[in-house]
Amino acid sequence: MGKVIVKCGVKRESGYLYFLNKKGDVARVKMKRAGMRGSFKQQVLVKCGVKREAGMLYYIDKNGHVACTKMARGGRKKAKKRKTAKKKTTKRKKAKKKTTKRKKAKKKSTKRKTKKKAKKKSSKKKAKKRSTKKKTTKRKKAKRRR
Repeated sequence: MGKVIVKCGVKRESGYLYFLNKKGDVARVKMKRAGMRGSFKQQVLVKCGVKREAGMLYYIDKNGHVACTKMARGGRKKAKKRKTAKKKTTKRKKAKKKTTKRKKAKKKSTKRKTKKKAKKKSSKKKAKKRSTKKKTTKRKKAKRRR
């Protein structure tokens, strides 16, 4: 919680942004929404003339008064990790899985399908390129005749 510097008692309206301007006066600006063009001029509500200090954050609180608080620099300090005793673990032997012929056959069939699809796509692209070349050559010949 901050320390109140100047008691202004500014009444807030929705749709406005309230702040302390460069001169230290309480001002407001209409908030920009989606679809709105241009920028808005700030309206000075109360002339306070607050002198700012480095490392302090100035704001307008709930009651409409100018307040300040120390800025948080560097974030929160991390908590130290506690050393925990390592638990003894026993290694378990992994059972080897047997692969059946059916699984191998399925893998081979899927590989073949993907190769066929890739060939079809590349052949379609080549056909499109050929057709566009033919069209452009026909147009050029027609222009030369004219």
